[in-house]
Amino acid sequence: MEKLIREMLVQIGEDPQREGLQKTPERVAKSWREITGGYDEDPGALVRGALFVAEGKEMILVNDIDFFSVCEHHMLPFFGKAHVAYIPNGKIVGLSKIARVVDAYARRLQVQERMTAQIATCLMENLEPLGVAVVLHARHLCMMMRGIQKQNSYAVTSEMLGCFKNDPKTRGEFLTLIREKP
Repeated sequence: MEKLIREMLVQIGEDPQREGLQKTPERVAKSWREITGGYDEDPGALVRGALFVAEGKEMILVNDIDFFSVCEHHMLPFFGKAHVAYIPNGKIVGLSKIARVVDAYARRLQVQERMTAQIATCLMENLEPLGVAVVLHARHLCMMMRGIQKQNSYAVTSEMLGCFKNDPKTRGEFLTLIREKP
């Protein structure tokens, strides 16, 4: 990867031997390994490894989970908040695992639409709840720095499964709760 980054510096008209750039290929390679660390994670295993028996059937919501990802189309960052809820069906998962699932999918080359669906599907398949709801709000540097250059726009994506898809009351409760701030 370092060799590719050196070549990229040359291609944009820079001198990779310049004092400020000598260690840049090494730093960028290390950074990309961290940014794309989600490829080394099994989100389903994260969920399955933290399941607990529970009686309740009321909504569990983890709101405002910060995430950072990289757009697969332009390899520029997008970042925002994830809101993830589920209705238990005899099992609950440790709350931190929900944030870890978000990170595992965010730390890959992504599109927001796919990431939203992946998070919901992972929880639905591994937790087996009555339903899952995921909403992502994100700002995309590919829209802010290049092309259309719209600084204040953000994208919202949602994926509703099970009772969140089929029951308007449950869906409405979720959408109301994600707007509430402590």
